[in-house]
Amino acid sequence: MNVLLVVQLVLVGVLAGEEFIVRWGVQPAIASLPDDAHVRTRIALVQSLKVVVPIVMVPAVLASVAVLVTAGAGEGLGWRIAAMTALVVFALASFLGTVPINMGVNDWDPEDPPADWKAVVARWERIDVLRSTAAAVAFVLFTVALVVASN
Repeated sequence: MNVLLVVQLVLVGVLAGEEFIVRWGVQPAIASLPDDAHVRTRIALVQSLKVVVPIVMVPAVLASVAVLVTAGAGEGLGWRIAAMTALVVFALASFLGTVPINMGVNDWDPEDPPADWKAVVARWERIDVLRSTAAAVAFVLFTVALVVASN
């Protein structure tokens, strides 16, 4: 097993883990807060994650592309292609879906959020289910690809 495969799998695993925790741990907790605390917490979360997520996402995607290219047509290729497809779904849902919403949330006034803020949050959550699921699927499929290629 080479270093690139280990680094790539760790990065995709960290990305999937971060997405899983935000989707199924943090978001339900935020939803249970009173409206004013919910809005303030959401703004704070967006401000921190807009830094943290790209630090993990960009290297994970780049390492995954490198693995796909360097592993060639050997064992596990189909799994790697499926995993990369899931990672592309994750990236597209992020850049076309949640990132634009987060940019708007970042500008909210916690004292006077937009009248439709709950609808915006509901839209974000629907997209985030797709994103977090795609990240987890990518991790599982890259892991299967590695196991298949190792046998």
